[in-house]
Amino acid sequence: MKKIAIYGKGGIGKSTTVSNLSAALAAKGYRVMQIGCDPKADSSRNLTGGKKIPTVLELLRDKENLVLTDLVHEGDEGVLCVEAGGPVPGVGCAGRGIITAFEKLEELDAFSVYQPDIVIYDVLGDVVCGGFAMPIRGGYAEEVYIVSSGEMMSLYAANNIASAVKMFGKRKYASLRGIILNSKNIDNEEALVEQAAREIETQVVFQIPRNPLIQQAEALGKTVVSAFPDSEMAKNYEKLGNLIFS
Repeated sequence: MKKIAIYGKGGIGKSTTVSNLSAALAAKGYRVMQIGCDPKADSSRNLTGGKKIPTVLELLRDKENLVLTDLVHEGDEGVLCVEAGGPVPGVGCAGRGIITAFEKLEELDAFSVYQPDIVIYDVLGDVVCGGFAMPIRGGYAEEVYIVSSGEMMSLYAANNIASAVKMFGKRKYASLRGIILNSKNIDNEEALVEQAAREIETQVVFQIPRNPLIQQAEALGKTVVSAFPDSEMAKNYEKLGNLIFS
């Protein structure tokens, strides 16, 4: 079982990238589990018809005697979807919510029961403290990728994430494999991201071009891989999957 964490600034297209990556890998026959680690709980919506699934924290608050099928929902292409969720707005810590969700999945032996080939943690990268660092420092993920564009705040977040990964890497936790450039078509974008990658001592491993099919697919509550399987964009996500799961 391969376990990776994909971080990125909120709004950068991280969840779109992750859900398309999951769908592409599942379409090739791999058993994929995607775990959303964002309080918005929208990581898997393009795999579930645009609908939010119940989060682990919601279920823990509202239901007793939870079983795995309460937490794990099958999406398009057979991707196993989990949303950690967050606390009631204004109350509690979102990072702590991720920790609680991970502990519940462990308690119910989720990986042993479902036996995924790959687990992908979709993690908000605006902050890398507390629970948001769990995939890095808790022994959950082995590899980390950062989704970024050439926008300043996106690159700033990438730098912070890389610093956290390096710090925990000294303790034999997850390693940073590189940046996935999710293009926004800003001036000199590729060079900006390449320079940032050098500064944080990593590499740009893949570039996702900007394409209107992404928005068209999301309007249908789907990934590009499911909505437009023969498109060039679907092939791009397949290539990214091949690179990550090589």
